[in-house]
Amino acid sequence: MLNIEQLHVNISAVTVLRGFSMQVATGQMVGLVGRNGAGKTSLLRTIMGHLEPSQGQLSWQGHSLAHLQRHARAGLGIGYMPEDRGLVPELTVEENICVPLWVSQRLKPSERLNRVYSILPELEAMKDRRALLLSGGQQKLVALARAVAVGTDLLLLDEPFEGVAPALSQRLSEVIFGLRGSDMTVVIAQSELNHAASMLDQEVVIERGANVLSDPSTT
Repeated sequence: MLNIEQLHVNISAVTVLRGFSMQVATGQMVGLVGRNGAGKTSLLRTIMGHLEPSQGQLSWQGHSLAHLQRHARAGLGIGYMPEDRGLVPELTVEENICVPLWVSQRLKPSERLNRVYSILPELEAMKDRRALLLSGGQQKLVALARAVAVGTDLLLLDEPFEGVAPALSQRLSEVIFGLRGSDMTVVIAQSELNHAASMLDQEVVIERGANVLSDPSTT
């Protein structure tokens, strides 16, 4: 499971997480909800190793992540889709998907690409297009594919539906919520859950870097 206990994180002199806690069981789909600036992105970036906690516990499947090197998360099956997509413009679609796979010899790009294209077959047709030639919505699909390529066990999705046309938003929903029923654990950070709420096992609300509400429910 993903276990976060009393996590404190600072960016320079600003405290962005203030004793935040969250427990997510294997296979759960959880919504992390909060307004802009509440600490959602800071939490996901801390899990990914871009920010280092000053206090608290952070672990995935029994492995402490608090001081683990960033690239080592790929070997733990953790994938991340940032809000700004984070694609390399000059690389092709397929190259962007493979970027996190290149950090470990244990990860076989051909196997992972087969998995990605089985989930997002529309990307195979554009695999040789450079990312800078894609629409914003298409770039979101590529960013999701990159996360899925490495995130075989845990997916962290930051505002996946933000700024996307309705048709592509629906497609993203189909892919993400199609993962339900597997052993995949998914954390979706959103300002508002809207239509996603009925698909979630748990909703956790964050405000000013701290817990406001955590109500588990079954679906």
